[in-house]
Amino acid sequence: MSKYFGTDGFRGEANKDLNVEHAYKIGRFLGHYYGKDHKCRVVIGKDTRRSSYMFECALAAGLTASGADAYLLHVTTTPSVSYITRTDDFDCGIMISASHNPFYDNGIKLLNGEGEKMGDDVIELVEQYLDGVYGDIPFAERENIGRTIDYASGRNRYIGYLISLATHSYKGVKVGLDCANGSTWMIAKSVFDALGSETYVINDAPDGLNINTDCGSTHIEKLQQFVKDNKLDIGFAFDGDADRCLAVDENGNLVDGDLILYVYACYMQERGKLGDSKVVTTVMSNFGLYKALDMRGIGYEKTAVGDKYVYENMRANGHWIGGEQSGHIIFAKYASTGDGMLTAIKLMQVVLDKKMPLSKLTAPVSIYPQCLKNVKVTDKDVTMNDPDVQAAVEAVTAKLGAEGRILLRKSGTEPVLRVMVEAPTYEMCEENVDFVIEAMNKKGLLIEVKKK
Repeated sequence: MSKYFGTDGFRGEANKDLNVEHAYKIGRFLGHYYGKDHKCRVVIGKDTRRSSYMFECALAAGLTASGADAYLLHVTTTPSVSYITRTDDFDCGIMISASHNPFYDNGIKLLNGEGEKMGDDVIELVEQYLDGVYGDIPFAERENIGRTIDYASGRNRYIGYLISLATHSYKGVKVGLDCANGSTWMIAKSVFDALGSETYVINDAPDGLNINTDCGSTHIEKLQQFVKDNKLDIGFAFDGDADRCLAVDENGNLVDGDLILYVYACYMQERGKLGDSKVVTTVMSNFGLYKALDMRGIGYEKTAVGDKYVYENMRANGHWIGGEQSGHIIFAKYASTGDGMLTAIKLMQVVLDKKMPLSKLTAPVSIYPQCLKNVKVTDKDVTMNDPDVQAAVEAVTAKLGAEGRILLRKSGTEPVLRVMVEAPTYEMCEENVDFVIEAMNKKGLLIEVKKK
């Protein structure tokens, strides 16, 4: 793990863990690094949280001071930055967002010229500059000073790209959208309206402080109730930067990333498009998904948690679809990162093409009960390696046998450990999660527990 950058960028509380000087320095380095032999061009997007505007200005100042031109997409989604970086030949892209985190957090996500997560080799150099060990970077002077350029047209072209991917009219379909008061508040409805749906939207009034607050993919119960109350055909919930999408079927039931992977993989298989390709999952995917894929004869692979690792596996092995239970779904033919809007469009394609409600498409998958608790501890590594904690994990593993599993892992984006158990009943899950957490508590390693 890098010092500042985790699996999804440099993230933390704004002006506390991640401050405006960090942003300025990141801009200074990127403008210098990519502009050694040409005029560097960098595209920047941001979500709706209050501090995103501050970080946008700081990044642009750093870039232009190093001689780069900064193109501003303004409020937009992470996948749109990825798309525009790739299609418009930018040297790199930057997204300012802390994804599903609360408004007071923020993050800086760096993308290479292909719209992919920036490589560790460059990230290491960025961190060296942040720590003052890289060396001095000269300021651009006179005509070499960079410019900031309004690039809202890029966001509009991304919207056009999404619309072009739809294979059916949505006329007559009642669709609910939860925009999480985030990046999709100006995009999602326009796309679904253009495709002809009867669109119902909630949480599309961002004020800088309400992003992800009791809404979006991390609070799916809001959309579930909305779909039931309004008798909608389907619903989609996004997170703050819209690289995630969770769905709700016509009965108000959650359709998470595992179920989305199953539905689309089966659709590809039925049309002869899957071939020898496997579904790429993370270790957090549910037992039920694997059993259902086994029944269909569809192969799968498991990676560490993080869409970065999912994409790396897909690219290395030529797999077409992969993702996470949380709703990061990657369709390799269309994008190089998780894209919530794209996920919604592809799921609509299956529903309309097969003329089946979402509930029927997901029916073959029996999801195992799962309990996940986030644990703030004094030190993640010390806690993970504590002999008594390890003994507790081994005891749970032996107890569950082939009927379940336990997973203890460090978060790549937050200062917590995650304790997850799957078992035949929820009671068994919670009992065994609490058993491991109590082992941490007895050793004085525990600060706070939060059930997810």
